[in-house]
Parts: sequence; C-alpha cells; structure tokens
Amino acid sequence: MEGSNKQEPFMTAIHFTAIPTSAAEDLWDGGLDAYGLSPERRITHGGGYPCRHCLDFIAEGQAYLTLAYRPFPALQPYAETGPIFLHAEPCARFEAGEILPPVLTDSPDFILRGYDRDDRIVYGTGAVTLRENIEARANDLLSRDDIAYVHVRSARNNCYQCRIDRT
Repeated sequence: MEGSNKQEPFMTAIHFTAIPTSAAEDLWDGGLDAYGLSPERRITHGGGYPCRHCLDFIAEGQAYLTLAYRPFPALQPYAETGPIFLHAEPCARFEAGEILPPVLTDSPDFILRGYDRDDRIVYGTGAVTLRENIEARANDLLSRDDIAYVHVRSARNNCYQCRIDRT
C-alpha cells in the first residue's frame, strides 16, 4: 500500500523439536528415567498417548512407556520433571520441524513458555495459547533476545510436549 507506514511483524523461523534420539534410545535399551526408575510398560486402550520422540500418537493396542522426563540439561530450580509417553519400540524422530507436529492437534490449546540461555523461565512469557496461534506466539517469543527456546506443554496437565527452537 503506497504511502503506508505500517511495518510487517518480524517473523522468526521456528522448528518443533522432539526429545533427542539418544535419550529415547537409552530408555528403549533399559535406561532409567529422570527419577532413576525403570519406565512403566503398558498397552494403550484408546487414543491420547503422545510419543515425545516421533511427536505422533501411539496407536491403540500398542505398547508404550510412561516415565519421568526432565527436558533440561542439568538439575536446577526451574528444571521441571514430569511424566511423558514414548513408544515402547523404537520410532523415527520427528524431523518435519517446520510444521505443527501431530501431537499438537488433539487439544484446543497449549501452554507456551519461554526460557533463557541459562534454562530459566522468562517470567511473563507463559500463556495458554490456542492451537491455531502456536506458530505466531512462538515467533513472538523467539523474536526476543532474552528467550533462547520455548516449551509447549499441556494446558490441562502441564505435561511437556515438545520444544520450539529458532532455525
């Protein structure tokens, strides 16, 4: 539009990041969870079990692991630990990072929260975000210099879903 002073919003390229394959392989090979316990092996009875490695749902009748996971590199006051699900058998890691993963399609909203380079919560960044606004909210957060990455968590139970990084 000629003569307009309106500026387009800055858009950061984002990437949806699953848990590392090395962490999943350790658990598949009998490793212990964040609490030093063996993951619980169960069979799904219906839907709603999101695997944090392939970022897709574990099909009905399939075996899965329930375990405590800490998506932070070290223990510190903000290093939340909580339950996640993982396919019991190896699955391919989610790699289409530029698109919304399947696990983020079953709920109308999620919590998005920014973290700094020291893995601390950046206060004031946590917000329940409608599914259709996840990319825009992540772009807004990651356009800030004080935010290194974003966690996506369940709006109902605060369970870790995945991480969003800049590309």
